[in-house]
Amino acid sequence: MEEKEVLLTQEGYNKLEKDLEYLKTEKRAEIAERIKIALGFGDLSENSEYDEAKTAQSENEVKISELENKLRYAKIIDESEIDTKTVQVGNVVKVLDMEFNEEIEYTIVGSTEVSLTENKISNESPLGSALLGAKKNAVVEVNAPDGAIQYKILSIKK
Repeated sequence: MEEKEVLLTQEGYNKLEKDLEYLKTEKRAEIAERIKIALGFGDLSENSEYDEAKTAQSENEVKISELENKLRYAKIIDESEIDTKTVQVGNVVKVLDMEFNEEIEYTIVGSTEVSLTENKISNESPLGSALLGAKKNAVVEVNAPDGAIQYKILSIKK
């Protein structure tokens, strides 16, 4: 199976590396200690603390594997190659929701860095993919469950 490249900003890549390091060191050590303590309780067949610690260990290893995979296939977005003529990953785009006459600013990021609280949307999301390649003053249409929504691109910046 061919893996899909993971688009990341340098900041996003550094955060994944930091998270991975934490899971491999501190989190593994913490879980190993929980298992050691639980083993001291005796009979493993009725030892819920041991079962919980082993489940946590398994979940941690899955997270480590996922992060290693993301980092392996990461493509860091070169900020010097980002222009402001058309929308691309790494741009900050100000749009006008034409239905509600409301201005909103979004940062287009790879799917790993999505943060709705920071208005960071994925290039793979319906809005993100509709905006990609569009120019300032263009009107893009996004198909939503309630029907099509139109956005006018007011500005594109780095």
